[in-house]
Amino acid sequence: MIELASIGPGPMCCMLLADLGADVIRVDRLEPSGLGLAMDKRFEVNGRGRRSVAIDTRRPEGRDAVLKLVEGADVLVEGFRPGVAEKMGLGPADCHARNPRLVYGRMTGFGQQGPLAMAAGHDLNYIALTGVLQAIGTGGDGGKPVPPLNLVGDYGGGALYLAFGVMAALFERQRSGRGQVVDAAMVDGAASLASIFFGLNAAGAWDASAREANLLDGGAPFYSTYETADQRHISLAPLEPKFFATLAAAIDLDDRFVKRQYDRRLWPEMREAIAAIVRRHTRDEWCARLEGTDACFAPVLSFDEAAGHRHASERGAFVEVDGVVQPGPAPRFSRTPAGRPQRTPAAGEHTDAVLAEAGYEVSAIAALRALGVVR
Repeated sequence: MIELASIGPGPMCCMLLADLGADVIRVDRLEPSGLGLAMDKRFEVNGRGRRSVAIDTRRPEGRDAVLKLVEGADVLVEGFRPGVAEKMGLGPADCHARNPRLVYGRMTGFGQQGPLAMAAGHDLNYIALTGVLQAIGTGGDGGKPVPPLNLVGDYGGGALYLAFGVMAALFERQRSGRGQVVDAAMVDGAASLASIFFGLNAAGAWDASAREANLLDGGAPFYSTYETADQRHISLAPLEPKFFATLAAAIDLDDRFVKRQYDRRLWPEMREAIAAIVRRHTRDEWCARLEGTDACFAPVLSFDEAAGHRHASERGAFVEVDGVVQPGPAPRFSRTPAGRPQRTPAAGEHTDAVLAEAGYEVSAIAALRALGVVR
């Protein structure tokens, strides 16, 4: 895989595939770019598992070097605005002229076509346009939509859909022998993730005019979070009556709530009753009582706590790479398990080796470096 360096979903997509064994070569710029977050490379988790070449793609010699890499690649991923790669001489037509079997993955917010295709934006804007953001947030007077980090647009609707599209295109190539362009837009992916809610809305089973008023948005008292005696929180999600009955028995909740679980008129009183019970004990005390039962319970953990939880520890869900604890590869495979992730490389760390693999002589690489085309 060739990754033209970008931010957000592009690197995440390539990390997912690198974790599972793809040989990802990231084409870094000679000068750092991005959000201005100057971090030690050890903490750039989404950049792990690559090799890096630093090339000035604005120079003809740099463009030619990237096209030389493309000749031996299966996949290229870029995250520029529509038309930018074409101006660089690295668009789909340029790359397919060198390698017709190439799967060309394009990651954008609004897609390659449409009235907003050329507009700047970020995750929050993309999910706002899909209806997803409107449904997430606090209810009551003055309630407003709340950003769900940048998980829904960048990573769920972006990186995962791009990785899925790339793999589907590679699978199709086995039959046709031809590559193609994968247009992964975050607005498309985020909307796709919300398919069930579009169905509920169409059926009149979702109140789109309010937040915290529906089954899965915090409106139901049996699908919510509660504060504990030590000012921490737990999550309760026994949607099914049998699971709600298990919870009620475990916390001594009045049986009348069990009998009328889905009676919305009772929900405010039910919430107050559950909240009052939960506040009697600490989070750890609730873990001791409910964790591992069918009450559909989990403590609300911080990032630091998540890695040390006994379930994550037993499964080996987190790994330490270059001194930094981070999530391990996912998903898991029975016959071809993923290897241990490798650290994030410095920009240009593998320039000489990668160019040599592509067929450049030592003298040619030295000449490119003397011209300031590579580092």
